[in-house]
Amino acid sequence: MLRATDISQSFGDEDVFENLSIEVDAGEVLGVIGPSGVGKTTLLRALALSLEPDAGTVALGGTDTWAVEESDRLAMRRRVGMVFQEPSLFDASVGRNVEYGLRVRSPWTDRIAAALGLADTPDAVRESLDVVGLTEKTNQHADSLSGGEAQRVSFARALAYDPDVLLLDEPTSDLDPRNTAVIEEAIDEARNRGIGVVVATHDMHQAERVADRVAVLLDEGITEVGPTNVIFEDPSDERTRKFIAGELVY
Repeated sequence: MLRATDISQSFGDEDVFENLSIEVDAGEVLGVIGPSGVGKTTLLRALALSLEPDAGTVALGGTDTWAVEESDRLAMRRRVGMVFQEPSLFDASVGRNVEYGLRVRSPWTDRIAAALGLADTPDAVRESLDVVGLTEKTNQHADSLSGGEAQRVSFARALAYDPDVLLLDEPTSDLDPRNTAVIEEAIDEARNRGIGVVVATHDMHQAERVADRVAVLLDEGITEVGPTNVIFEDPSDERTRKFIAGELVY
C-alpha cells in the first residue's frame, strides 16, 4: 500500500535518519515506537507526501510519488490522511469540521454536493462521528469540546473521506484513559475498513495493544520491524531489547 525505501532526511547538518525502509499494507496497523525527538514525526511527514526525502523513494500503490507530475502527486496525497498530536479545529460546528475533509479530499459526488450546500449531514460524517462516539455533538460548536473530544473529531475528519492510509502522530499522548480507549477503538475500526494505519508513539503499551507489526526507530534508524509479540517478547536486535527494557538513555 504505502512503502518508503532507503529514504534519508537531514535538516542542515543534522541527520534525522538514513537509508530507512518501512511499509504498511491495507488493513494493517503498523506501530512506530521510539523516544521523543528521534524523527517519528519527520518520518510521518515523508509518508504523508508533505516532505520530499533527500534520498530514496516513497511509493503509494506501487507508484513513486515524487516521480509523477505535481497534479498526480496531489491526487495521491489526498489518499493519505494524518492526525496530529495537537488537534486543530475550525471555528465551526463539529459536523462542519468533519465535512471539511470531504470537501477537500473526496471526488465530486451528489453526496459531497449536498454537503457543500449545507443541506443534510452526509452519511460519511455521521458514520465517522459515530465511530468516535460524538454523533450527539454534531451541531455543537467545536470550541466547546474538551481536548480529548477535539482529538476524536480530528480522527473522525480523517476517517470520513475513507483514505487508503491513515497516519497518526502520538494521537493519545495528552488524553485521559477514556478518550485514549475511544481512539484505539477507532484505530481498530479503520483497520477493519481496510485502511493501512501507521501509529507513531512513544507509548510502548499502546503499540502492544493496537499494532499488528512494530518498527523500532532509534538514532541509528529503524533497528527492527516485526510482529508485535516478537518485537516485545523476543527481539533479535540488542538495541531493540535495551530500548524496550528501558536501558537506553536519551
